Amino acid sequence: MPETKNRIKIARSFGSASNSYDVSARLQRFSGKHLMPWLPNRNDLTVLDLGAGTGFFTDILAGSYHRVIGLDFSKKMLHFAQKSRNNNIHWLEADAHHIPLQDQSIDLIYSNLMIQWCNPLEDVVQEILRVLKPGGLFIFTTLTDGTLYELKSSWAQVDDDRHVINFKREQELLAMFDSPRSKLLQHQCQDIVLEYENVLHLAHELKGLGANQVPAKGNKGLAGKDKWQKMTASYQDFQEPGGVYPATYKVFSGLMVKLSD
Repeated sequence: MPETKNRIKIARSFGSASNSYDVSARLQRFSGKHLMPWLPNRNDLTVLDLGAGTGFFTDILAGSYHRVIGLDFSKKMLHFAQKSRNNNIHWLEADAHHIPLQDQSIDLIYSNLMIQWCNPLEDVVQEILRVLKPGGLFIFTTLTDGTLYELKSSWAQVDDDRHVINFKREQELLAMFDSPRSKLLQHQCQDIVLEYENVLHLAHELKGLGANQVPAKGNKGLAGKDKWQKMTASYQDFQEPGGVYPATYKVFSGLMVKLSD
């Protein structure tokens, strides 16, 4: 039940960001386009965009493939997508932990910066393998441990509360996707550093992405003014000569194939 409540909170947070998401999604644009060369060069495929969000990349997929399904847990995100994207896309409001599709019904699953919010991720991976056909592909990006380390380090100077989500380590992901039922054909890890005018700019962008939900946070309220000022003062240690504030995102890209039973 606690995990279900966390997923509902995350869905609401992303839903409230549906109108601002495309403006704020610099990282999502970069990582999603990075996956394009791995997409199969054939159009007779049934494709699932897992965590479709506003449907930006679902729309691109619909221009290349026969049947495209956009799945998201957020009703508001899907409403936005339905109004803005290709009319041939089939939209599905559902939880990635319980994908309402038949076994072995999908040729390709695309997922851009979504699975890092899934807990337990192992359950989602089993669902992905269930709906994929043998030989089907899962092409994805996620975030790994060390993401937003500047922000995490700065908050650590203030208190012991959890202000930044803990992401999985690279080795955990490798073990999860290389299994008796699947093989990770390719993967890549890279640091993407985005620049911000100040720490408030970073906070606004995270909120604009709906990515400001931290499960298991001790203090449920907002950080007090004094704590915020102490954190921003600590963040100045990372400030670059030009006056900008960097934030590092550790992006893991993967191409997994489902093995035949």
